[in-house]
Amino acid sequence: MGNSFSNISAFQSLHIVMLGLDSAGKTTVLYRLKFNEFVNTVPTIGFNTEKIKLSNGTAKGISCHFWDVGGQEKLRPLWKSYSRCTDGIIYVVDSVDVDRLEEAKTELHKVTKFAENQGTPLLVIANKQDLPKSLSVADIEKQLALQELTPATTYHIQPACAIIGEGLHEGMDKLYEMIVKRRKSLKQKKKR
Repeated sequence: MGNSFSNISAFQSLHIVMLGLDSAGKTTVLYRLKFNEFVNTVPTIGFNTEKIKLSNGTAKGISCHFWDVGGQEKLRPLWKSYSRCTDGIIYVVDSVDVDRLEEAKTELHKVTKFAENQGTPLLVIANKQDLPKSLSVADIEKQLALQELTPATTYHIQPACAIIGEGLHEGMDKLYEMIVKRRKSLKQKKKR
């Protein structure tokens, strides 16, 4: 793909919202990306926000403003406010918590159906892949019914372990590529 950095101004920060059920590992992902080390976290009540300049892969040097929004049931109605007009959505799933995958699916489908989120690139992080009994990416994709998302929604599912950072940079590269592709498409539509 070459260096896509020129596609996004150096002065612009991508707006990325990170969603998922409580205890999926959203905050661990956030601070692994920020500090490149494990940071012991507590449940997020409200949100965490960080500006991070990505340090690896295709997206190296790209500045992102991340919003990590709490996943407790009482906070999920707020997801709509945080996710509208965003450049990309990261949805973190606990690959071991099979009992909550139906709930994770329901919440993900709600978010992607908001009018403001139609077509927003989606990165699903299948977290905790290092643990025994974690579901495969194919099983998670099926359980979350990702093929049933609106046709305008491009997505990538990335196996990961947020504690050691495995898979996160690859996932961010895929998200960045989807964002660049969407921006090019929108720009071409405006010219018509």
